[in-house]
Amino acid sequence: MDELNAPRPLAVVTGASSGIGYHLARRAAEHGYDLVVAADTPLADAARDFERLGAKVQAVQCDLATTDGVMHLIQAIGDRDVEALMANAGHGLGGSFLSQDFSAILHVINTNITGTVHLIQHVARGMVARARGRILITGSIAGFQPGAFHAVYNGSKAFIDSFAIALRNELKGTEVTVSCLMPGATDTEFFERAGMETTKVANDPKMLMQPDEVAKIGFQAMLKGEADVVAGWKNKLQVAMSKVMPAQATAQMHRKLAEPGTTEPTVQAEHHEK
Repeated sequence: MDELNAPRPLAVVTGASSGIGYHLARRAAEHGYDLVVAADTPLADAARDFERLGAKVQAVQCDLATTDGVMHLIQAIGDRDVEALMANAGHGLGGSFLSQDFSAILHVINTNITGTVHLIQHVARGMVARARGRILITGSIAGFQPGAFHAVYNGSKAFIDSFAIALRNELKGTEVTVSCLMPGATDTEFFERAGMETTKVANDPKMLMQPDEVAKIGFQAMLKGEADVVAGWKNKLQVAMSKVMPAQATAQMHRKLAEPGTTEPTVQAEHHEK
């Protein structure tokens, strides 16, 4: 087969309808990948944008917090070789833990952890069998911080950050790389979906990175096969402080940023992804 007619490599991107996931998928399209994109919100507009960049796009709207949703995406991928998996889907849940509905808590855990590791296991098995592939997992600097008033989310990201590092080590020598992107607050709609519109972190433009910038950092790290990357120098500083400060002090700092009612809503933001 001549090069002009050779198939483009396939990338799978979750949480791709907007935010960091949208920009990861866009980067992949610009770099010559065809796409399978998934989200729990409509993807038609995003898919058209990716197609304009030359990619063949299959859009899958599904709830990755459910086994049925993950299987729907796996069935859409079929027997095609996945060259790059960007496991980015996730969401938060603000407010007091004791006031939260437990079904909403489970949805955070099942999206951020269960659905993510289910999809990664399926795709990574195929990559290892072919001795080729790249995986980018969107973790968060929140995984380094006890998250007062965002406790379940931060706990889920602590799991994901740790899981990504462990999986990378397990896959040494397989020609499959695992990279972890760890952003901080990003200027998208995450906080609105998490019910955190009146928190300080959601309303301070100085704390927010742009999602295209975060996606660029993560995509480049994946291409280079880097282990992990914290997006932005301010976030690097937060991580460094979190590693040396007592956990209770870090939790108190997080409380000041995430406690509801500390400010009036002015902007939309997210800790990392959609």
